[in-house]
Amino acid sequence: MDLRLALYELAAEHRLDARATDRLERLAGLHDEPAALARRLPLGVAVLAAGLAGLGLVCWIAANWGTLGRFGQFAVLEGGVLVPCLGALWRPAARVPLGLLALLAIGGLFAYFGQTYQTGADPWQLFALWAALALPLCLGVRSDVLWAPMALVAMTALSLWVQAHTGHRWRVEPDDLRVHLLGWLAALAVVAALSAALRRHTGAGPWALRTAVTLAVVIVTLTALGGLFSEHVAAHYALGLAVLAAMAAALARPGMFDVYGLSAVALGLNALLVAGLARLLFDHHRGGDPIGPLLLLGLVAAGLLAATVTGVLRLARDPARPGVAA
Repeated sequence: MDLRLALYELAAEHRLDARATDRLERLAGLHDEPAALARRLPLGVAVLAAGLAGLGLVCWIAANWGTLGRFGQFAVLEGGVLVPCLGALWRPAARVPLGLLALLAIGGLFAYFGQTYQTGADPWQLFALWAALALPLCLGVRSDVLWAPMALVAMTALSLWVQAHTGHRWRVEPDDLRVHLLGWLAALAVVAALSAALRRHTGAGPWALRTAVTLAVVIVTLTALGGLFSEHVAAHYALGLAVLAAMAAALARPGMFDVYGLSAVALGLNALLVAGLARLLFDHHRGGDPIGPLLLLGLVAAGLLAATVTGVLRLARDPARPGVAA
């Protein structure tokens, strides 16, 4: 349970005034400097510097494209991968920011390779190779700083794979159901790999899981909406509802609970349910007065949102679901 929310509930229950509430917060230590600030602030600055350095390296290569020569460009990018990896082995205290710098440099190296040699590979293959080569790095560093961008790279590869196998178009048609299902299953596999159940093996923290869950919800929801607004409602819509419901059930379990992830999945479910009701109402009221259906749609959406928020908060306040609920 969140300490601040618990104190607010305690203050409301005993009808404490502002001064008493402030004293209660001070006794609980909420006005003190966070205990981990002295450790996390330098790390955060180092991570920000590594991210800017990695992106700056790619931009610098692009700005000096014609002056370095092919050998020089490859040498700089390969050095951008090798030097941070060696530095991470030499200085464990700097392992996280140096690992992030190496991960970004791997992406820049593959992008440059694809632009230089025009191998004919689909973009998803470059992202997949990026994720595959960065995987040992993430397992070695064991930090969300690497796992979160790794989740972004993997989900991008999956989305581009789906696009490549649906005629290189972002389309949702009945014949594409198998491809979309495979993409969904792969996205769920990424979420499962970054979940709390495998955390002791991967070292991935809650923000890596939240990144993967958010991207998976976006993939499933947009595809299901595409199936809903086809000429005839495609099976993608019903399957999308089922997938999101299964994700919500998994994230509501005590060992897997994460209030952010559950909220993201609930938002996707709400969007699909309200969109489905909208299609149902307006399919049966073509040419009629839209005020009635719009009013009903608004009331249902508001009620559904209120019920969802109530349910998520009730789970978040359950003592059986500590830790990542904050």
